[in-house]
Amino acid sequence: MTLIERYNANERTIHWITAISFVLLALSGLALFHPALFWLSELFGGGQWLRVLHPFIGLVMFSAFSCLALRYWHHNLIEWNDIRWLMHILDVLNNREEGVPEVARYNAGQKMLFWTLVPCMLALLLSGILIWRRYFSGYFPIDMVRLGALVHALAAFVLILSIMVHIYAGIWIQGTLGAMLHGYVTPGWARKHHPRWFRSLLKAKDAGPPEPH
Repeated sequence: MTLIERYNANERTIHWITAISFVLLALSGLALFHPALFWLSELFGGGQWLRVLHPFIGLVMFSAFSCLALRYWHHNLIEWNDIRWLMHILDVLNNREEGVPEVARYNAGQKMLFWTLVPCMLALLLSGILIWRRYFSGYFPIDMVRLGALVHALAAFVLILSIMVHIYAGIWIQGTLGAMLHGYVTPGWARKHHPRWFRSLLKAKDAGPPEPH
């Protein structure tokens, strides 16, 4: 069976750098958030190392996510078709495809996730700089630092919930997780879940390479 490339090696590498960074940040952030969870700091070599590593891992995650955002933003623009797709969300959840608007590379749920992650990542970066005690927090008024800590916690909370939904959806839709592991999907998967994207690939294949000038 001829498989279709969904993500190339570079895209998958950047995605997993983002994902691994997120897990490390979630664990270290929870340890910093509440004393009852401070035992998680032992995973990072103790509290001192935790405080050193957390912001630098945050920079890694933001940089990797920025690469993904720049690569995929134009695939995530909201269209009228996406609104119609959301109106049929119960049909989608019950696997009733009849009458459901066709999906391009990403469906409306994936696009909503994307546009949730973008402001969360920006909020985490900016608030993280405000509260980065070793380098920056001393330059800001204490009230601004406290506000930064609140914004950081709220953005992290929304991000964690969003990623949990992302992981669940990736497992729930068979073949989605595999696409990010090895990069390929079957034609049947593409035709069923992203028919507009599938047709665009067929058209591009039929058109062939551009003629030399």
